[in-house]
Formats: sequence, C-alpha cells, structure tokens
Amino acid sequence: MRPVRLSDPAVAPLLSGLAAHYEQLYGPNDEMAKVAAEEFEPPAGLFVAVFEHGEVVAGGGFRALAPGVCEVKRMWTREDQRRRGLASAVLGELEERAGDAGYHTVRLETGPRQPGAAALYTARGYRRIEAYGWYPQALAFERDLGAVSP
Repeated sequence: MRPVRLSDPAVAPLLSGLAAHYEQLYGPNDEMAKVAAEEFEPPAGLFVAVFEHGEVVAGGGFRALAPGVCEVKRMWTREDQRRRGLASAVLGELEERAGDAGYHTVRLETGPRQPGAAALYTARGYRRIEAYGWYPQALAFERDLGAVSP
C-alpha cells in the first residue's frame, strides 16, 4: 500500500471499476466528477492504493471537509480481490494518516445498496449520522480519531 495521486494512470482502472459499480447499483450518475482529484492531494488530502503484481487492487482517499474533519471517498476493492481484508486495511491506513494530518474526525457516506460497506464502517467503530452530502438517501458515518486538531 502506498500513497498515489488520484490522477496517476495506474489508478485509472480502479476508478473506472468504481464508476461502473456505481452505475450498476444506481444507474447513470456523475458521482466520480463531484470531487476534483486535487482535493486528495497532501497536505489536506491523500489517496492510497494497494498494488499486487503491478496492478492496483484496492484504494481509497480522504479530503478536507471542515476544520478538523476529513471525508473518506473513493473506497473500492476490485471485485476479484474482495473478502481479503483490503478495504479494512485501506481504511485503517487512511484513518492513521488523517490523524497524522491533524484531523480529529472522519466522515463518509455510502449508498443504500452497499450493505457490505456499511457493515465495514460499523465494524471499524463508525457511528451513523445524518446524511450530509449530495444524496439524502445516503448512509452517513463518522468516527472520532482522538487526534488534536491543528
């Protein structure tokens, strides 16, 4: 696992797989265009990817949402690589790095047709909160990192 730019060509298959997954679940949508790649750049953001045999098999990132609060987005594991704990590992890395960046809270949203994602977040200690983004039907979660805000 290592930090990469969201614009890195190696990440493109992961992002196109995620976009196809969203379309399969929710129909045509513009979710992938709603947040600029630059928002995942340090120091306020970060994107990490898991590489195996030179290919990205999982990844995710965070971006600034409010002072002391970041949002995890673009979490995805390639379908043939699921059930190996990669999503949990990516999320753990993002939480650690977000704390190092001075964030005290992590928020995220997932879709109502993604119960596996909701189960992962609950298992990692996230609590449900009201939807805060573009989708009123989203399942929103939050976790206190215990870090001190800069």
